Amino acid sequence: MERTLVLLKPDALQRSLVGPILSRFEQKGLKLVGLKLRKFPDEVIKQHYSAHAERPFYPALVEFMTSGPVIAIALEGKDAITVVRGLMGKTNSAQADPGTIRGDYAMSFSNNLVHGSDSPEASVTELALFFGEDGDLVDWTPDQTTWVYSGEELS
Repeated sequence: MERTLVLLKPDALQRSLVGPILSRFEQKGLKLVGLKLRKFPDEVIKQHYSAHAERPFYPALVEFMTSGPVIAIALEGKDAITVVRGLMGKTNSAQADPGTIRGDYAMSFSNNLVHGSDSPEASVTELALFFGEDGDLVDWTPDQTTWVYSGEELS
């Protein structure tokens, strides 16, 4: 099983889309293993988006991500990173397919509601940044697991 980070950005909270977005991940069969609602410090957001530090949009991105609360979510499932990115849709929401989170709920390239880890390496780094304290992530097995995956997929 793979773990990944999802951030529900300030626009998702301001637009009251937390429930519908979170339910997409749960309905798909991904397991919730961590959840935090916080107004994350500038330092955390700057570190998270440090790969974009030299890009012209970086200051506006940091300002946007620190403009209000963010929900950090840790999800687990088979191929969770690929599955989550598929559910989110293209970064430019205007080009995202209908049926994806961005395709159904967003119109903007910048205000695109969600962030998801893009690789296993990024997932490890990002989960450590947002869920670095002991006990932040919970190991558990939902009763529905055998209904989400066949037995061969769990071994």
